[in-house]
Amino acid sequence: MAVVSKIPHSCYEIGHTWSPSCVQSALDVTRGALEVSFKIYAPLYLIAAILRRRKKDYYLKRLLPEILWSTSFLTANGGLYIIFFCIIRKLLGGFYSWSAGFGSALPASYIAILLERKSRRGLLTIYMANLATETLFRMAVTRGIVRPIRHVKLYGLFCRSKDGLKGFTFSALKFIIGKEEIPTHTGTAEHVYPRPPERTAAIEAEVSQVSPERPGSRRKTLIAFTRELLESICKWGPRHRCCKHHQDNCISYCVKGFVRMFSVGYLIQCCLKVPSTFRQMFSKPSRLPSLFYNKENFQLGAFLGSFVSIYKGTSCLLRWVRNIDDELHALIAGFLAGTSMFFYKSTTISMYLFSKLVETMYFKGIEAGHFPYFPHADTVLYAISTAICFQAAVMEVQNLRPSYWKFLLRLTKGRFALMNRQLLDVFGTQASRDFKGFVPKLDPHFTTQSLHPLE
Repeated sequence: MAVVSKIPHSCYEIGHTWSPSCVQSALDVTRGALEVSFKIYAPLYLIAAILRRRKKDYYLKRLLPEILWSTSFLTANGGLYIIFFCIIRKLLGGFYSWSAGFGSALPASYIAILLERKSRRGLLTIYMANLATETLFRMAVTRGIVRPIRHVKLYGLFCRSKDGLKGFTFSALKFIIGKEEIPTHTGTAEHVYPRPPERTAAIEAEVSQVSPERPGSRRKTLIAFTRELLESICKWGPRHRCCKHHQDNCISYCVKGFVRMFSVGYLIQCCLKVPSTFRQMFSKPSRLPSLFYNKENFQLGAFLGSFVSIYKGTSCLLRWVRNIDDELHALIAGFLAGTSMFFYKSTTISMYLFSKLVETMYFKGIEAGHFPYFPHADTVLYAISTAICFQAAVMEVQNLRPSYWKFLLRLTKGRFALMNRQLLDVFGTQASRDFKGFVPKLDPHFTTQSLHPLE
């Protein structure tokens, strides 16, 4: 089939196939997006307020306005897309390969992001930029432009600087890694972090109370022996004088870090599975144990636990080897800790961290005068990134992240899947490949021409 540049079909024949009226279609999408957006943001803001321990005034005066603010942003993004879909078709007299997706979503996304609070625009931009980058990469792989590299996403860097990462990312890394690895200045061998007197006195007291080994103790089981060995190592292990984990030696510092973050990751996955498990608890009670013994629970726990333990262990080792606490240690420690993603392979996490690295380096370049500053760059980048994702959703959904496609279906009440993608196959992107020959039932009174694809 020859690839054409333009098709003359109407927006009813291509886009809003459930209704021939452009106005009614826009109202349908907007109404559905409003309902779904409120259901998304209401619990999200409520949980965030509880975790941040907001005061009563916040719940009475600010909670509902903030929910409605973000709801209006997401609603506008969905409703304006179908509006510009129809407007651009009327202006161009048909559809080009770029107009149904990218061209319609670009102005809609730009207007929508302006409705959102400024404090949230940056985070939304980073998320959509990550998604757009991944989508472009998949498009390039499909076209044979690039070849995928296995495990390329498994390695990462953690940049440690007292004026580096800020905001949510800094808070998250501080929670995961621990405040001991967040520098206030560079520690050298001359700057000694003394062992607290409480810990020293406790250790000396324990040493004085150690009794001679009894002959019968050799008959203890392997588990008991291993437990005692670990306790002994954690209790009597060394701690470098540059290390700031005053209450622990280097070994117990790493072990406790693993146990803590393994527990956090395990509990997070358990909580995420509670709603689906609760619905099946009465119909299929046998599935209840899967909530606690699910493989994904242990994978996330292993990822977070090993990431923290490898990072802390490498940092301590480098302090022992170099006899100095240097911010450059974070480059090596972060790179090695990135191998923990073998346990939990997540493109989302990898792309987010990579984008934060690029963002941090860019703003450092601006401060140093090496890069120019572009005002409103976040809104423009968000609009372009969202338009790229919509282009994939319309023309080649096989290259879009499945979770985002499900989100679009949820936001539009399934209407995004009702597009007549068989007519879009003439552009050569296999738009209808994943829709199993779906053809919408159109009212012949509102069709302008034959609906067979152009040959």
